[in-house]
Amino acid sequence: MNDSRDISPAAGTQSGPPSSKRPALPFIKAHGTRNDFVVLVDPEAELECPPQLVRAMCDRRAGVGADGLIRVARAGALERAGVLWQRPTGCGEATWFMDYRNADGSVAQMCGNGVRVFAHVLVAEGLLPAAEGVEPFSVGTRAGAKRVVLHRADARDAVVSVDMGAPRLLGPATARWNGQQLRGLGVDMGNPHLAVVLEDHDAHSLAQLPVPLPVAGDPEVFPEGLNLELLTPLADGRVHMRVHERGVGETESCGTGTVAAAVAALADRGRRVGNVAVCVPGGEVQVSVTEDGSTLTGPSQIVFRGSFPLLDANSVT
Repeated sequence: MNDSRDISPAAGTQSGPPSSKRPALPFIKAHGTRNDFVVLVDPEAELECPPQLVRAMCDRRAGVGADGLIRVARAGALERAGVLWQRPTGCGEATWFMDYRNADGSVAQMCGNGVRVFAHVLVAEGLLPAAEGVEPFSVGTRAGAKRVVLHRADARDAVVSVDMGAPRLLGPATARWNGQQLRGLGVDMGNPHLAVVLEDHDAHSLAQLPVPLPVAGDPEVFPEGLNLELLTPLADGRVHMRVHERGVGETESCGTGTVAAAVAALADRGRRVGNVAVCVPGGEVQVSVTEDGSTLTGPSQIVFRGSFPLLDANSVT
């Protein structure tokens, strides 16, 4: 697919003279290891992003299609617009903030793959000079500010490292999945995860497993639901992972989930720190876990740009 390809979807537009056409919302389609996003560049937080719009744009049959929607805006502008009640820790007035929504329209605290895409879009859109991207800079999220480094970035591709912070261990926990009780390690990465090491599976057998809806976690540990990671045991510094994301379903990748998986894989081997290559259906990322933090490194790709015809809010379901 060509770099930054423009598309003009005809679906949903009205016939007749140009003045009768519905207004259209510019967007960018991008992904990090095929965890894909619709990105709206809205520095002053002038757009409204009701759940109906998010669901319509993320719909894979009637919309653009994505696992989630990212709005690029200044933290102060989102606060003034009432989207944020207050700026999270480490987020200044001018900090670029990732306003992230799941495909079902719900608000998410954090998305590691989304932060990589967000940082890439900042450079691709000229909102952050490429020369500055090689130095660490902050991206605001509802889970606090995250330090980011762009190792390389152009109009289409980037490699990005994100300081994911210190994983918070929730201890052993369970979930009901596919008619069975799974036991794993609960990990809080700003959003809740249950990472389950499947000792009797390898990459091939893991790929054959069904990952059905819904996943029901221990309500005492996961009162607001959970993200479920199924992974192979750590071998030669590598694990294979599949993920079921809260509010989305199975996705090709999940950034916070890869860190949770790395933590669980290391713990399964009696280790607290280390470097783990996490292979997901959408590709491979590198996770480094230290005593007081974690870093996620992986790709971002801008696929195309387009315009989405806006409907009356009451007609979008």
